[in-house]
Amino acid sequence: MAPAAQFEAAQPPKDAISSLVFSPFASRRMLVSSWDKNVYLYEVADGAEEANLVGTFTHRAPVMDVCFGADDNEAFLAGMDHQVNRLNLTTGEQTVMSTHGAPVRCVVYSSEHSLLISASWDSTLHVHSTRNPSQKPLSIPLPGKPHALAASPTKLVVAMTARLVHIYDLPTLTSTLSSPNPQQPPQPWQQRESSLKFLTRAVACMPNDAGYSTSSIEGRVAVEWFEDSAESQARKYAFKCHRQAAPEEEGGGDVVYPVNALAFHPVYGTFASGGGDGTVALWDAEAKRRMRQYQKFPESVAALAFSSDGRFLAIGVSPGFETGMEDYSGEGRTKVFVRELGETEAKGKGAK
Repeated sequence: MAPAAQFEAAQPPKDAISSLVFSPFASRRMLVSSWDKNVYLYEVADGAEEANLVGTFTHRAPVMDVCFGADDNEAFLAGMDHQVNRLNLTTGEQTVMSTHGAPVRCVVYSSEHSLLISASWDSTLHVHSTRNPSQKPLSIPLPGKPHALAASPTKLVVAMTARLVHIYDLPTLTSTLSSPNPQQPPQPWQQRESSLKFLTRAVACMPNDAGYSTSSIEGRVAVEWFEDSAESQARKYAFKCHRQAAPEEEGGGDVVYPVNALAFHPVYGTFASGGGDGTVALWDAEAKRRMRQYQKFPESVAALAFSSDGRFLAIGVSPGFETGMEDYSGEGRTKVFVRELGETEAKGKGAK
């Protein structure tokens, strides 16, 4: 593989990036959602350092999240207009899957179970069967407002206000949804209190289905395992990151930034974090160490995603509110960078 290289995607969004995701399939397609009410579809060119805009799909409200569906031509989006929509990336047609009572913060698709799950600020989850799109979604009440959502092959992790974390078993959600008359919403497989002291900003699941990582607004990341044994829970840990030393004339100490984004490498199981300090770092979860930190980007890192083969890391950069800006504008400052990783760049200490 060639040495690491980094390039910029053509025609970036005109406002802040809300999410970014690579196709889970073999293609190099990438979706970016934005507060400018659009979803952008890019394709990383094979053998060339460029990411070209393939299509732009306009929604009627800011788009808070986006994910691919059952193939490269299907996507789902979460809207500030309370709607969960299916988007046909070939025709541009949008179909309403369900309507929440407040803006929809997150959407994730489980290909293993053909489930689309949306989380809304009305404090509910909607679980949709994509095999039977006409079926009414299962509604699950949550004890707090959801802020981050992630799925592993068998689990769904929901991070909420008040440091609440609920973990659901996806096979259980599937069987409940297929039941002709479910008597009550399924209970969480586990209920946890976040290891972090402040509001959760992002969550990502390990590709091997063993656990997950969360990040907070207060420059910290936690790594936890699903298994509920004392031995497994003793392995969990949290650490400080995305901090910068303040000048002595300002009293010294650390300037602390939110950790906005997390993404696990699909092959090696290492993970990347992105913060309001404009940096991206790679971490070895097992060895509990930082592998490398990349050069500072011009704005806050809003979103991260690895390609399905682990060859590329996409980085969404847009102005954050770390400097307390009164007049917010992302136009001209919002960018999408794609880094082609070196062969062992994301390889952890114990990886084979």
